[in-house]
Amino acid sequence: MTELIFGIHAVENALKAGDQVKEIWLQKDAQNKRLLNLLIDIGKSDVSLNRVSLQQLDRLCKDRHQGVVASIHAVHLKSEKDLKASLRKWTDENSENPLILVLDCIEDPRNLGACLRSADAAGVTAVVFGKDKSASITPVTHKTAAGAVEHLDLFQVTNLVRAIDAIKAAGVWVYGAALDQDSMNIYQTDLTGPVAVVLGNEGKGLRHLVKESCDHLVHIPMAGEVQSLNVSVATGVALFEVVRQRSVQ
Repeated sequence: MTELIFGIHAVENALKAGDQVKEIWLQKDAQNKRLLNLLIDIGKSDVSLNRVSLQQLDRLCKDRHQGVVASIHAVHLKSEKDLKASLRKWTDENSENPLILVLDCIEDPRNLGACLRSADAAGVTAVVFGKDKSASITPVTHKTAAGAVEHLDLFQVTNLVRAIDAIKAAGVWVYGAALDQDSMNIYQTDLTGPVAVVLGNEGKGLRHLVKESCDHLVHIPMAGEVQSLNVSVATGVALFEVVRQRSVQ
């Protein structure tokens, strides 16, 4: 199966990822320096190139494509069964402590892409998200993730609570981000061991059963009047707090 991606950064990273790109459509009268550099990169590959008009690109892609659209092999999303097998490997006594990002019902593909971008930057072991009521990997996700999709271990599961239970059974501590009264300050929580961080829906946060499945709830203390962050921003803050704590051990 194939899918379309668009945007200079997304196509650049797909090209760097190897044999993922099948075909590229590039604006034929483009003067943008980044597009011209991309043209050089395409020339070094064996990818089929089509120089087309802006109107043709607009018909291919309704979003802001920046003058380039590519057809790629569809991203391989692993299953819950794959997750259980991987957990045994990640929690082996000779392995580094895993850092797993779990996303509960993130609906906006842009938010999903931004979360994946932060996950890649933080060096997460894997990202786990559900099939229902959740955004999947779309061209918009690819563009917002800026190439992160190609470098992450992605698991799409039918039952997120069951996946969290499997993560816990493997010896990984699960921390859900929530503003509950009994949640702990994330900066005062020991996150140096094997950790999974769970972030919830843009408007509703974590679902009740997901929240109950977590070992602990944590919150990001807010200094201003606004008491919440965009989920992708909160994801970055939470993941890099884990990275910070591990770096000063």
